[in-house]
Amino acid sequence: MTIAPARTTTTAAPPTDAPPGAPGPAIGRAVDRVDGLAKVTGTARFSAEYPLPGLTHAVLVHAPIARGRITSLDTAVAEAHPGVLLVLTHHNAPRLTPPPTRLNPMDLSTMAAGSTIPFLNTDEIHVDGQPVAAVVAETLEAAQYAASLVRVEYLEVTPTGDFDAELGSSTPVRSMPVMPPTGGKRGDARAAYQRSPVRVDLAFSTPQHNHNALEPHATTAEWDGDRLTVYEGCQNIDWTQKFLAKRFGIPAGDVHVVAKYVGGAFGGKSKVWAATLIACMAARVARRPVRLALTREGVYRTVGGRTPTRQRVAIGASSSGHLEALIHEVTSRKGRVGGQAEQVVACSLDLYDADTILAEQRIVELDLMPNTAMRAPGEAQGSFAVECAVDELAVELGLDPVELRLRNQPGERSPVHGTRYSHRRLAQTLERGRDLFGWADRPAPGTRDGKGLVGWGVAAAIHPSWEFVANVQLTVDATGGATLACAFHEMGMGTATVVGQMVADCLGVPLERVTARYGDSDLPLGPGAGGSGQTASLAASIERACRAMRKRLDALAERLGMPDGSGPGEVLTRAGEGSLTVEVGADSGPRAAWGQVRFLSKMVLDSRRWMKAATGAHYCEVRVDADTGELRVTRWTSVFDVGRVVNPKTTHSQLRGGIVMGLGLAMGEETLIDPRTARIMNPSLAEYHVPVHADVPHLEVHTLDDPDPQMPLGILGAGEVGIVGVGAAVANAVRHATGRRVTDLPLTLDRIVG
Repeated sequence: MTIAPARTTTTAAPPTDAPPGAPGPAIGRAVDRVDGLAKVTGTARFSAEYPLPGLTHAVLVHAPIARGRITSLDTAVAEAHPGVLLVLTHHNAPRLTPPPTRLNPMDLSTMAAGSTIPFLNTDEIHVDGQPVAAVVAETLEAAQYAASLVRVEYLEVTPTGDFDAELGSSTPVRSMPVMPPTGGKRGDARAAYQRSPVRVDLAFSTPQHNHNALEPHATTAEWDGDRLTVYEGCQNIDWTQKFLAKRFGIPAGDVHVVAKYVGGAFGGKSKVWAATLIACMAARVARRPVRLALTREGVYRTVGGRTPTRQRVAIGASSSGHLEALIHEVTSRKGRVGGQAEQVVACSLDLYDADTILAEQRIVELDLMPNTAMRAPGEAQGSFAVECAVDELAVELGLDPVELRLRNQPGERSPVHGTRYSHRRLAQTLERGRDLFGWADRPAPGTRDGKGLVGWGVAAAIHPSWEFVANVQLTVDATGGATLACAFHEMGMGTATVVGQMVADCLGVPLERVTARYGDSDLPLGPGAGGSGQTASLAASIERACRAMRKRLDALAERLGMPDGSGPGEVLTRAGEGSLTVEVGADSGPRAAWGQVRFLSKMVLDSRRWMKAATGAHYCEVRVDADTGELRVTRWTSVFDVGRVVNPKTTHSQLRGGIVMGLGLAMGEETLIDPRTARIMNPSLAEYHVPVHADVPHLEVHTLDDPDPQMPLGILGAGEVGIVGVGAAVANAVRHATGRRVTDLPLTLDRIVG
């Protein structure tokens, strides 16, 4: 039997003659990236590409144990190697102020520490791969060879690295205000589950994952007296600047962070890790600029990744498919020297309107690198378990899995929180995806096509929407140009492009006359690129700045006898003014403190009034070799509600990237930890399997382009919702093809054949 592909359609762009407040000539257009030419021609400079006079190179020496103490450290041979300037160790490194250990809501840079380890300020070893020395030399090759000459002896202590063995020592996690939820309750779910006539109770596991951004972490650091300049591939300039200032005991204004181009981050560059600190320490001691670029293995050894999980999902339902009980229990891990619980159960609180819901999380501490954000932290793992369990319930009930999901959609309010949905279109994404994919022609379970077993799967997705502080400076000039300045981040998702589109329409100027300045701490404070909130945060401030600018321009035009809405260039030329500038927010002083208070107050009030989230639905087809269990994803359709789509080209690219990362989660990615030594055993792309072209079919992506009235310009965010549910969609298709429910990721052939 041959399964024919379904007919596809393309989401239409909104009209360009829309009324005020709707998309204009720029918003809604599939505009090419403004930085595209610089990137493809190689003129875009990343953090390891700035040509500084007197530049030196640093290479780390990593501990081969996960816990213990240095007993002997011999650097003499390394220091004698030609070209070596110094070997930095705990004997000669600058003493740094310890990192903050508590969150200060008025200063979110207190969250910037990747770890509490006092790097090169201690002889204690806390994690596998902890840097114990840094060799600084005139050339990279000299530093690499000299690093191999450093001799270190250790007193090893048996580490705690076996996640499963420590499950019994886990402790409960409590949700914190204004943080993503790590638990929730509605009614007595345990009792309701026992009464339900149809029940599903499954155990799931997901492994640790590690970051593999196209650009490995790299830092170029230079001191001028007590002023520090850092060229850093980061995704939170503000946090990085303030954190480094505290650690080195200097004013924040004396730290200059440059991060104009970042080659991918996905959460791994949101915090400050060992290499950044050590590069700055080495530059201070060497009194010359130092570049420290991590190897692939170095990223695994010194940067956190996604937490592993052990999950239980139990669902009780009526014979008609109404959910009577939903129980989601999770245990995850953090490092003994940092990390925190991820919102693994969050999706269970809002995907379905079960009569009773219980979501609980527990956590264990291990002698491993702290976990950290990795695209949709928590939701990516939790959605796999919940959506697989819902699919299994559909099998038990003999119901179509799409119909089961549609029957159990919440109404106007969140089932657990009771807050009103600002905008919920999950049902519409399921329905549209069903039609686009041709779900009505779904083959029977276990259908063969030659040697392959064909399966179709579906899963829903949800990810919360956030807003953060964004200070901006907007300038218009007599030539009719407009410049928006803000220290936001461009990590490949097209932010610099959509900022121009938003300014163009909000101010009423041609898109080609708008310039964005970004990626530099000397600019007004920008939001971190995390939580899928950067674009919406910028939109809020851009709207304010453009309104203020339009008001000033119209007032000036009125004095000149010109009509309201006259172009900025015309008004300024008639007025004899070269330029006009307005600012939103302040970076220091009482206005900055008041801005942070307003931000926190709005966040708390919004969380009590509204549940805001992007949603989506994935449909996939797989073929499984009946003999070997080899898995191939052969067709994919996703439909998302991400609110207003500012730029279909960049938005759809973001969503496709999330799906590809989800295919990695589903089929290959797994960090292998030796439970005896707490060491990562596959710290390279040769053994840690990310998707390649052969693993990824054409990804058909559609968006509803339906603005959320409670979000700036109606934007919900598209950075993370794309990965949510992908693992479940693939696993559900495998279940349909083979009849086997695989509950452990990744879906390797040994698990499929079983």
